[in-house]
Amino acid sequence: MPRPDLFWSTARVAEHLGDPEIRIVDCRFSFDEDMRVQYLGGHLPGAAYVNWATDLSAPPPASGHPRWMLQGPNEFAGSMGRLGIGDRTMVVGYDAEGGHHAARLWLALRRYGHDRMAVMEGGIQRWIAEGRPLEKGEVVVTPASFTPRPREGVIATKEEVLAAVRSGDPWLLDVRRDSEFTGEEKRAARGGHIPGAVNVLWKDALGADWSVKDAGELEDMYANAGFGPETSTITYCQAGVRAAFTHLVLTALGHDEVRTYDGSWEEWGNDASVPIITGRS
Repeated sequence: MPRPDLFWSTARVAEHLGDPEIRIVDCRFSFDEDMRVQYLGGHLPGAAYVNWATDLSAPPPASGHPRWMLQGPNEFAGSMGRLGIGDRTMVVGYDAEGGHHAARLWLALRRYGHDRMAVMEGGIQRWIAEGRPLEKGEVVVTPASFTPRPREGVIATKEEVLAAVRSGDPWLLDVRRDSEFTGEEKRAARGGHIPGAVNVLWKDALGADWSVKDAGELEDMYANAGFGPETSTITYCQAGVRAAFTHLVLTALGHDEVRTYDGSWEEWGNDASVPIITGRS
């Protein structure tokens, strides 16, 4: 890939265990269970733990929606400081589902001007399968000082997405399941998708072993959906997590004109004032 630095192999991570300039972050997450328990039961040596829904997200407004928007700069700086992530820290995130939970941390760091992060390919499953070491319990990290530098061109707002619906540019890429896209599976007040959006499942960028597919195969997949070398794109999903992973993959492929709709369907599907389409379009 043009940006191979964005995905690290398990071997490369193993070589840097104990490096004081690198912070490994366990990003495992599930809506069905507290993955901190899994973390405490065994994680990469030296890894801190982050729950994107509670540790990286702003509180919801009084109306209740949208939930899970990225924290503001000061709150995010505090979260990174508690994780021991400073301005010069290289961050390596991993999870147990292809890297898409770790990608939410990547997106947040990118949003606040920190480009020193990679996602470990294959996740903790590959690490364990290769017989690499784990440790148990909470890792106590030394707090660090993180300076947020908000960067434009990383996330998109509802207003910017609505403008894209009206103009046809940027290209809207819905990376949810087909059932979510059509509205058969409803995870907000309304089901369906944003008018003009194309559906490419986030996970189609991965092989059966959670490895990222070859660059040529990925470029063909996105090109078949209408994405070209000069296409500017806004990715979205339910909460900006799966969409962050597709954003990461496209960035690794060398595409810079990519943003993620932070509110995603959690915002759009709960706002009766914006248009939706059900079924396939």
